[in-house]
Amino acid sequence: MKNALRAQIHIFFTALMFYTRIPCPSWVTHSAEYLNKATVYFPVIGWIVGGAAALVFVAAQGVWGGLVAVVLSTIATIWITGAFHEDGFADVCDGFGGGWTKMRILEIMKDSRVGAFGVIGMIGMLGLKLATLYELQQMVYLPPWLIIGHTLSRYTAVCLVATDEYVRENDDAKAKPIAKGMGKKDWFFATLLALVPVIWAVSGLWPVWALLAVLVFGVWLMMGRYFRKRIGGYTGDCLGATQQVAEVVIYLGLQALFTHKWLLV
Repeated sequence: MKNALRAQIHIFFTALMFYTRIPCPSWVTHSAEYLNKATVYFPVIGWIVGGAAALVFVAAQGVWGGLVAVVLSTIATIWITGAFHEDGFADVCDGFGGGWTKMRILEIMKDSRVGAFGVIGMIGMLGLKLATLYELQQMVYLPPWLIIGHTLSRYTAVCLVATDEYVRENDDAKAKPIAKGMGKKDWFFATLLALVPVIWAVSGLWPVWALLAVLVFGVWLMMGRYFRKRIGGYTGDCLGATQQVAEVVIYLGLQALFTHKWLLV
């Protein structure tokens, strides 16, 4: 029992080490075995990153107001993760925007340089995220929704790992470290972890539950279908892009729902 608990603690810190810049204990070292299991804690990383965003937002809102608070909270999440997912989204924009074959797409995504598609994509993504959060914070108390957005968007990427194939045949220095599969038990456990902030914040608002379910599974199915069609599966960059798309789609859906409050009746 102790060994199993110790292993889970190591797996969690492995996830924290690879997916954030938060310092970890010195005994946490790189392990392909633990990294392959670490995706189960991806929703918990969402708790942490979303919680940090919420704290920064609350602190900044009292001093500078909503717009600056939204910008600073977003910057905080980028800093904590080292722009890990944003980099993946930019690479996907470059690869799928400039490549016509599977090999060319994978080759472009492996390039460390950011091209026009990546720059334009990131400007659009960040601009849309900031605008949506600014509008949303005028309608509701934003911090719980930040945590939900970061958690469920990472859970969307977990679903992709659980159902699709990793397509890079050869790992290299540029390829992002990522799990290459997930069992049904781990997927179920990750689902429970993803539901924790929703249960805490949403309570009996069943229209919100329904909306979040539709958005998460919609992004998962559409992104998965697109990646399978173009390259036959996912890469680490594809998971980062999925997280970014899912996060913005969740905020957009929530903004639409709270704008038309009659839908909550």
